[in-house]
Amino acid sequence: MKQLLESAGKIKSMEIRGAGKIARFAAAALCDYAARVEASSIAEFDEKMKNAAQVLVSTRPTAVSLPNAVRMTMRYKAGSVEEAKSAIAKNARDFISRSELAMKKIGEIGARRIRDGDTVLTHCNSAAALSVIATAHAQGKSIHVYATESRPRMQGHLTIKHLDKLGIPTSFIVDSAVHHFMNRVDSVIVGADAITVNGAVINKIGTSQVALAAHESRTNFIVAAETYKFSPKTMLGELVEIEERDWNEVLPADVARGLSSVKVRNPAFDVTPREYVDLICTEIGAIPPEMSYIVIRDYLGWALEELETNKW
Repeated sequence: MKQLLESAGKIKSMEIRGAGKIARFAAAALCDYAARVEASSIAEFDEKMKNAAQVLVSTRPTAVSLPNAVRMTMRYKAGSVEEAKSAIAKNARDFISRSELAMKKIGEIGARRIRDGDTVLTHCNSAAALSVIATAHAQGKSIHVYATESRPRMQGHLTIKHLDKLGIPTSFIVDSAVHHFMNRVDSVIVGADAITVNGAVINKIGTSQVALAAHESRTNFIVAAETYKFSPKTMLGELVEIEERDWNEVLPADVARGLSSVKVRNPAFDVTPREYVDLICTEIGAIPPEMSYIVIRDYLGWALEELETNKW
């Protein structure tokens, strides 16, 4: 369990960040834990694996890629411990491979929405959104990117380093400048940490304001997301929990010292209504947000009964 707790700590502390990376890391961590588990019966093994799954899922409550990766890795039926270990290892390998292939496919599909000479704005540090931008650039399209800081964790620094390495002309802007520059933008492309059954998008805090500015300016707002970012639990009426992180990500200790009437609120994500989303680019195609239910029911294949009996 020590190695699993260390893995969970890396996710919680954001040493491992990005919904896709978290998902793949969790699947690999479960696979590694399963191989190490000592159990005298399949019942004992199942119980230990369920506890391990819960430890991982509890680290980041908003990123639905995490519980989806855990569910897919834990989808096994076995008569012995060795059969279970083998099934979990196969599930983890399949999920990781599928996730990596999804990123490439999303890039190919999304790049068709970018024209030569377009200006694109992106928020935070989404591997899927960057795959779209990088693919369009690799196709020889001349594009310019506006990238936000993405406070308070400043994930925008990772984005501009990636874009600079690719040689893509980029303007780095503060989050509050999005509205100022929106009329110069042809498309907004962002990632997602979760997509609900009604097509609402949960993503890095500030995304909903970017979407509102795009909507007002009649600028296309495109979400790039793997299908495992869609939230099955929302079919049961559950809301996606919005994670709030520590105050010291926002306020330096020397400023906070002595303040007695100030409470810092630090939500890590917000909700963009489907009315502001023009398209969701997934590995199975570009879809309108209204098709989210079909993706969850028919492609991911989660039955309501399975969700109701599953803790994670």
